[in-house]
Amino acid sequence: MDSKPPADSGPLRIGVVGAGVMGTNHARVLATLPDVRLVGIVDPLEEHRARATDLVGCATFATLDALLAEGIDAATIAAPTHLHHEIALTCIGRGIHVLVEKPIASTVAESHAIVDAAHRAGVTLMAGHVERFNPAVAAIKRAIAGEDILSIAIERVGPFPPRMSNVGVVIDLAVHDIDLIRWFTESEIVEVQPQLSSAVAEREDIALLQFRTASGVLAHINTNWLTPFKARSVTVATREKYIMGNLLTRQVSECFGFQPDGSYSMRHLSVGHDEPLRAELMAFIASVRDGSTPPVTGEQASASLEIAIQCLESRNTSVAARPALPRRAAG
Repeated sequence: MDSKPPADSGPLRIGVVGAGVMGTNHARVLATLPDVRLVGIVDPLEEHRARATDLVGCATFATLDALLAEGIDAATIAAPTHLHHEIALTCIGRGIHVLVEKPIASTVAESHAIVDAAHRAGVTLMAGHVERFNPAVAAIKRAIAGEDILSIAIERVGPFPPRMSNVGVVIDLAVHDIDLIRWFTESEIVEVQPQLSSAVAEREDIALLQFRTASGVLAHINTNWLTPFKARSVTVATREKYIMGNLLTRQVSECFGFQPDGSYSMRHLSVGHDEPLRAELMAFIASVRDGSTPPVTGEQASASLEIAIQCLESRNTSVAARPALPRRAAG
């Protein structure tokens, strides 16, 4: 459902909830956008507020109520995930348009509640799946348009992030790629086969996830916190092409023109240079201004969260579901 645009055409008044790394980046970008007024950033931790002041120079608030009292048209929510539900419902209840960082909520039920509230209030709800705005990802999406996709492989690995404490790699990392698989294929994931392990962390730090979409595409995600360097790659095989993308260096190539003798042609694809977060926030603002459907909807984010949670809940099911072997008769 399309949302109602702001009543006037003046600068859009936006607040940021959460002054951690991501929230501070939101504020940094918003402070530079035209026709936008960054009202301020809220965080209960004094050290976070001090950092935001140093890096962005914007007003800071200790409570959400203090920010809301200043009057805002929209908010971006980059607080810890377990707070997304309460914060989003508070903002939506005031008629405020919201962008909620991934994952949209801690549970599927909470994500549905946020989506339903936004529909009832007629406000824009967008999810912060920033990887969709990576220029390399956009180039891959263009390259596979109209193609018969056969398989997708995604690698997203790196060292353990000190900031992480309440979720494992599936929610922190793989949810990005679950969203990409659904976006690339424009099809729902109907089969999930996860292999998870907690090698050195309290929660799962290795995940090998296999999927099948309703359209028959096979996909897998390899993600972990054990690799000493970051790597982000996507490969897509179609009947006519093989596309390879490095999401960090933003280099995308495609192989095509396959011949019976095994030869083929290869070319590098044009990739833009936009900062993904800037492109994401501009897309959110455009949706708020014209009342159009945002590029990453709450429903899409909720569906990706549901698949991620299925991966966590179905760990070891292949073993548990194995029928017991019949006992041999004594003799």
